[in-house]
Formats: sequence, structure tokens, C-alpha cells
Amino acid sequence: MASTGKLTDRTVEVDLGGRLVTVPEGGLYDRFRMDTDLDEVARDPRVSSVDFFRRMPKSRVDSRIGPTLTPNFYYRISTTRLTMLAPAKAIRARLPREMDPLEIAPGLGIVSVMTFRYDVCDIDFYTEAAVGIAVKPARHGGLGLFDLVTGLKNDWLHSYVLSLPVNTEIAQVRGHDGYGFPKWVTDIDVDIDTDHTSARIANDRGGLDLALSAPTPKQAARPTGAHVSTLTSYTTIDGAWHSTTSQINMLASGTTRFPRGLDLQLGQGRMSDDLRSLKPIRTIQLDVTTEGQLALHMPVPTSIQDRS
Repeated sequence: MASTGKLTDRTVEVDLGGRLVTVPEGGLYDRFRMDTDLDEVARDPRVSSVDFFRRMPKSRVDSRIGPTLTPNFYYRISTTRLTMLAPAKAIRARLPREMDPLEIAPGLGIVSVMTFRYDVCDIDFYTEAAVGIAVKPARHGGLGLFDLVTGLKNDWLHSYVLSLPVNTEIAQVRGHDGYGFPKWVTDIDVDIDTDHTSARIANDRGGLDLALSAPTPKQAARPTGAHVSTLTSYTTIDGAWHSTTSQINMLASGTTRFPRGLDLQLGQGRMSDDLRSLKPIRTIQLDVTTEGQLALHMPVPTSIQDRS
């Protein structure tokens, strides 16, 4: 059997745009440098199929982290998203002036807490969490019902991220230097299965930043490629606006409206501070994907109208 998912505790150093980071020795990044052998990944028992990626060729680009291949492929992922209502006034206070919140009703916007577990990935296993704001697409003239409905269905979301901690060096450097995201390294435990979903994000002292626990919504299985959602995130790199596109191949997922049994704990840390600043009112939806795949494209320049 291939050694795709079996790593030693040893690490090696790699250079990303002049910054040295450690990665698992013998892992996918150590062996393939983003040009991963799909046939080898297909032999990993955690990966149900690589057909989604065979139809998506990679291209070599120059970036702030040096020459790299894009998209970054995630072959087995699981995710959680809590969607909350929050006052548009509080949201606007945290958004750049060029961004407008997506409003579900006048004065009422949408924020989210997300957790991610990437079991098999071009840059090896890591976990991630986020506090984000749903925003109107760049150059959007006004709020349409289509934007709201598709956003809540996870089909086409636009977001501005306030917090995006990860638990590995390579994910932090690539995400911060290469994509412009507010990333830092901390301990993040994410466990998602068909029965239960939980996550714990540590603060810089090892204490609690944020934690969540909930019953997993009933999962619906789909063939690969049958439901692909898109997330567009906006960041600034060297003072210029960029958009980053993520394509999520949802293989098993489920949704609960107004979830019961949800336990969300806020502690002392950057994620909790960001969420508190948004003054969330109520959780209206819990989305859990127990099996998915992801193609993360490198950011591209985008024009955004100055709304000041």
C-alpha cells in the first residue's frame, strides 16, 4: 500500500519564498512539491476517488511564496460551518470600506464560524478554523434574492475572513504570505464523523480560544462532481485587492436549521474576540460535510469599487 497517509515523526525543512518551514518527512509535500501523483493518492484508503482532480490540470505560477503549482488539492476533508445572524452595524465596523455585508434583512447580516480537517492534502494533514463575514460579491450593484438563497445553500459564497488559525507552519506561511489571509499557528483539534462534530481552538497560552460541539446533521451521499460549491474570499496583498476561489466537491454533507444540542464556547483569544465584536444574535444553520474534496486556487487581482 502507498505511504500517502503514513508518516514518521521526522521532519524536513523546505523553502517557501525565503522562509524555511518544516514538513513531514516522506509526506506528500516532501515527495511531490504540489505535483502530487494522483494514482498514488487513489491508493490511500481514506480517499474515495480522485476523479474530481483528474479533470482539473494544475498550472505553474510565480507567487510571493516562490514558484508553485495551483490549485492546491485536498483529497479528503471534513468541515463544519455555523451560520449566525448579526447586526449589520457591528459587521460594517469590522469590514474594509470597500466591502458590503450580505444582509438577510435590512440591518441584519450573516457571520460564520467554520472548522476544517484536511486529512489528505498536497501540503499534508492540517486543521484550520475561521471567523468570517458573508459579503456581497465585488462590483455588485445590489442585493438579490439569488445571492442570499445560494449563499445559505453553500452553492456560491463570498466572504471576508477575520480569523484563520491553522496548526502547521506550511499552512500558515502559504496562507498568510501567499494568499493574504490572517493566519497564525496554534493547536486545533477537529473531529467530525457521522454522529458528532467537535472542535477546540487553543489560544497562545494553551488555554481555550473557541470550542464547539454538536450532533452531526444527517448526511446525504453524492457521486463525485454532483454538488460542487464555490467560495470566493477577498484579501489584500501588498495593498491590492485579490480574490481566492475554493471549489468544494461535497461527497457527504448535511444541514440542520436552528440546530439543537449545539454548544459554542468562547474563551480568551483572537477568534473569540473577533466573534464577540460581531455581536452574533442567533445560530440559524449548521452545515457539516463529513467527506469532501477541495481545490484551492491561488489568489488573483480583482477590482473592488470603493464605497466610501
